[in-house]
Amino acid sequence: MASEELVELTVGPVAHGGHCVARLDGRVVFVRHTLPGERVLARVTEGGAERAFWRADAVEVLDASPDRVPSVWPAAGPGGVGGGELAHVALPAQRAWKAAVLAEQLHRLAHLDLDVPMLAAPGDDERGGLGWRTRIELVADSSGQAGMHRHRSHDVAALADMPLASDEIAALGLFDRRWPAGGRIEAVAPTGGDEPLVLLDGVPYDLRRGRTDERPNARTAVREVVDVPPGRWTFRVAASGFWQVHRAAPSLLVEAVLAGAGELTGARVLDLYAGAGLFTLPLADAVGPSGSVVSVEGDLRAVRDARRGVHDRPEVTLVQGDVGAVLADPGNVGRADVVVVDPPRVGAGRSVIDALVTLAPARIVYVACDPAALARDLALLVAGGYAVASLTGHDLFPHTHHLEAVAVLTR
Repeated sequence: MASEELVELTVGPVAHGGHCVARLDGRVVFVRHTLPGERVLARVTEGGAERAFWRADAVEVLDASPDRVPSVWPAAGPGGVGGGELAHVALPAQRAWKAAVLAEQLHRLAHLDLDVPMLAAPGDDERGGLGWRTRIELVADSSGQAGMHRHRSHDVAALADMPLASDEIAALGLFDRRWPAGGRIEAVAPTGGDEPLVLLDGVPYDLRRGRTDERPNARTAVREVVDVPPGRWTFRVAASGFWQVHRAAPSLLVEAVLAGAGELTGARVLDLYAGAGLFTLPLADAVGPSGSVVSVEGDLRAVRDARRGVHDRPEVTLVQGDVGAVLADPGNVGRADVVVVDPPRVGAGRSVIDALVTLAPARIVYVACDPAALARDLALLVAGGYAVASLTGHDLFPHTHHLEAVAVLTR
């Protein structure tokens, strides 16, 4: 059967990646825009006899799940853009979906059977899971209209809006103007009062004048404020650099990490994949002048941003370099009482985990954005003598399949 043909499917369980599993004549079909238990008519998007499995989009619902709702973002529906694959699912069912995926990955890859709560961010239910993104990236189509790539495609679909974007970004009118064809548009609306910033192909863009700002002193960074009583921290972050995109995520994750780390006064803490210092600054305040924090990050730009925040904190040491390479030489970091790990989507990996097991901190706080990578790394840590003391999921990406999780491990 070729792609684009229609098939009738009875939909099975959810799977990692934003789709559900169905079977057609014994073949696995990963189908999007549906829910477990539904009967749908689906268009095959990747098929053929040579494929081990197929992909499909549900284009007509024959028997609907009670968890189905009208899509809050139809442009992200079948054949549309990526980034809103659960927009047809009620918010409580989205969280149940993500909890099920996380539990399945933990069981399959780490042989851990855990009941993991999936917590909503403050305000998301009241807003219907919309308006949470403080950073978006768009691309202009051939006519100059801002849009996004279609799912698993290089084709650009023009958009009239982006419902997941914050009110501050929506107010910029990015979809009401014409851009250079193929241009990459990044918009950042930081929390804490800084004015939004727009980049076009990495260069600051002046919306009032309708042109890029080529001046050497043009603003390319924003201030982000994280408020977790009794602390309040201000960060300088490159507009094109990494920062949590949900408006509440930085504060929520800092609170979770500090709680997971426990009493830190006088402790020596290792902050891995530290980025611009989201956890480094709060950890520095927690250890106090009698403690120390070693922050390790591979991206030079992020380390420069972090340096501006810790210049008056002698208890912080910034190390720029690949985390695995830094840990390979024990002299680079010394001992550690607590380690905070916030790796990219691929996870920390065996070499980093092996180094942590050798380092043998009493406690590890692992912040994860991918269930499979988390499960693989937890399996290695458990094999190395650690136990999972707690694991909590956080739904910081409503209407998508993405999630965050915070695991606390002890020896």
